[in-house]
Amino acid sequence: MDYSKHISEASKARNPSAIRALMVHANNKEMISLGAGQPNPITFPFASMSVTLKTGEKIEIDSELFNRSLSYDLTAGQPLLNEWLCELQRIEHKPPVKFSLSIGSGSQDLLTKALEMMINEGDSLLVENPTYTGALSFLETLNCDLADIATDEFGIIPEALEKMLANWPESNPNGKKNQPRPHCLYTIPSGGNPTGVSATLERKKAVYKICSKYDILILEDDAYYFLQFTKKRTPSFFSMDVDGRVLRCDSMSKILSSGLRLGWISGPEPLIDRINMHTMVTNLQPSGIPQAMTYGLLEKWGHQGFLNHVTRVADFYAEKRNEFVECLERRMKGRATWSVPNAGMFVWLRLLGGITDSYDLIMTKALKENVLAIPGLAFMPQKNVNNYVRVSYSNVTKENMDEALRRLANVIDKEAAKNGVAIVEA
Repeated sequence: MDYSKHISEASKARNPSAIRALMVHANNKEMISLGAGQPNPITFPFASMSVTLKTGEKIEIDSELFNRSLSYDLTAGQPLLNEWLCELQRIEHKPPVKFSLSIGSGSQDLLTKALEMMINEGDSLLVENPTYTGALSFLETLNCDLADIATDEFGIIPEALEKMLANWPESNPNGKKNQPRPHCLYTIPSGGNPTGVSATLERKKAVYKICSKYDILILEDDAYYFLQFTKKRTPSFFSMDVDGRVLRCDSMSKILSSGLRLGWISGPEPLIDRINMHTMVTNLQPSGIPQAMTYGLLEKWGHQGFLNHVTRVADFYAEKRNEFVECLERRMKGRATWSVPNAGMFVWLRLLGGITDSYDLIMTKALKENVLAIPGLAFMPQKNVNNYVRVSYSNVTKENMDEALRRLANVIDKEAAKNGVAIVEA
């Protein structure tokens, strides 16, 4: 593939840091370095690191790895961890083409760098409707337009994607007739945030085929991939990428610890190189201590141990989902509609009772009842008023789930009465 047309002018303008470019040689024991201004580790107060697991097991972090983690290191991440993650990708996704991988300070770090790499000012980006508010907030800073694609309970509707691309620029939702056709699709295919929806394999194949036809890069933001509740996980876009057009973001936040701030991005080497270039001139590298801590655990577990762990995590959230749906059935019938998620942490409620704007309802009236949820406006690419609300079951007891939904139902009932609409609990 010719990636040059997919890379923004800002990304093309970046050159390697003279110091960072030499970092690959820094750990060569035969090398005498008078180059980079590495602080002398003799002055560091830290001697060793051990981690105790909830099982009671204790992991002693290898002394050489620990000492290396205290200093500047490679832009793409600690080599042992980078290779471990590469092997995980080969085991789990079996990508059909060669790929590179870079570790970042959480997948959000890499996601924003990938978006900046691909988008010029005035470009249009294909996004799902609705989509992740964190991505939308960042995209506002890039001065680009969003071409939102309709979704349903099975993910992106391929016919809607094909229609928009085939009829561009007449189909441009922003009305600009001189705007080039988008060349990148941003998608959250598993346990979508905010909808909880997961794209089916059939939908993914159809979307990939369309993207191949129109030479569209796919930015696969898949933080909830390992939180699929089905026995067999739905294959990723990365697993079917015969063209080399998929950039895949993964995260440890949902499966090990959100405070580790550790994610990784996989994809074609020319694109990963540009993301590394961005890291070189901004935050230099992912933090060493979280990488050492993570690798110490993953090395102990092995890949099968890791996969066994994520299965247990998915089972935990599946049980949470079941409890929440039970509470929804009891409290929200006639007040909202929803699809039961098969992955992730969220349910996307469409409020009934004649409610057309969820923002004031949630931000004012629900808050007065001491219940928190996220109004749908935060997830809308075109910022349109709507009657949707995102609710999460991930970190709430069953008792509090039921009480929160009772309070929300009370708010909806009052609003419905004001609208002259009767609540019918079918």
